[in-house]
Amino acid sequence: MIGTNRLMQKLADGPVICAEGYLFEMERRGYLQAGAFVPEVVLDHPEVVAQLHRDFVHAGSDVVLAFTYYAHREKLRLIGREAQLELMNRQALKLAKAVAAETGALFAGDICNTNVYDPNDAGSSDTCRAMFAEQVGWAVDAGVDYIVAETFSYGAEAIIAVETAKLSGLPVVATMAIHRAPETRDGWTPEDCCKRLEDAGADVVGLNCIRGIATMLPLVQRIVQTVRVPVAVLPVPYRTTARTPTFQSLRDEGCDCIPGGMPFPVALDPFTCNRFEVARFAVRARDAGARYIGICCGAMPHHVRALAEALGRSPPASRYSADMSKHAFFGTEASLKAVNREYAKEL
Repeated sequence: MIGTNRLMQKLADGPVICAEGYLFEMERRGYLQAGAFVPEVVLDHPEVVAQLHRDFVHAGSDVVLAFTYYAHREKLRLIGREAQLELMNRQALKLAKAVAAETGALFAGDICNTNVYDPNDAGSSDTCRAMFAEQVGWAVDAGVDYIVAETFSYGAEAIIAVETAKLSGLPVVATMAIHRAPETRDGWTPEDCCKRLEDAGADVVGLNCIRGIATMLPLVQRIVQTVRVPVAVLPVPYRTTARTPTFQSLRDEGCDCIPGGMPFPVALDPFTCNRFEVARFAVRARDAGARYIGICCGAMPHHVRALAEALGRSPPASRYSADMSKHAFFGTEASLKAVNREYAKEL
């Protein structure tokens, strides 16, 4: 099977599971700075990145996504490492390629929101296009199976990304980030925007990041009814609500020591979805018609395993899925001490 067809063949066979969320997980582990969120770790601690790739595949991800999110000129300029732009991208791609090869997973390149696009500045479109082109070029050199263009707030910027990525001849997965207002920053509905991305050549369209499970799924259902191509859904694993539909808008009324009162991005722990909520999401996303399913910022390997198992998979990590029948106090096996099992009601 030739590389350019691997994603589409996988989608034809059933849902594709994609683990994202590298930024938050690397920050939690102490290898990446919140705020800047630049993937310096691919240069500073490459072994940690490779292991997280392995952990996500072990848990059930069908994809190794190169950690090049925010590895673009604007972000590297902010931290004074723009001179390492190409080195950082090529290293991230090399790490992802090696893990994809050893596990048989799909290998994807990644481009994202530039933070320089301005609808009132015609020149910004050319700047964005150039930024996308260089990252896509490095991804093609690395031999990726497809390109992910993700986390765009402006539909127009996403279209530029899709047009640029499609010049590679590879499949493109394009996903939008919808903030508190249920539309893009251009004022397009999610379904209208995704239809425009489809018309621009995207092979998979949908949503990722920013919104949690409860506030993303209703938008995805409308997208499925509007487009012909497979639909992607990759929410953040946080308990967002109609009143607080994004993880930036969440507020923790039970804590008065968060600087500025905003839990995003480093005090979101109380809002984290458990594995059962993620499993339920996986089933609902599949039943809604989504074909490219995953979790974005905040995802941990146990979330990915729960998602995979809910979709009928048995990834290697399933060997260690919980079995409370063996628990000393709550277990049911006859060999367990009765004195402990009887004490369970006191715990």
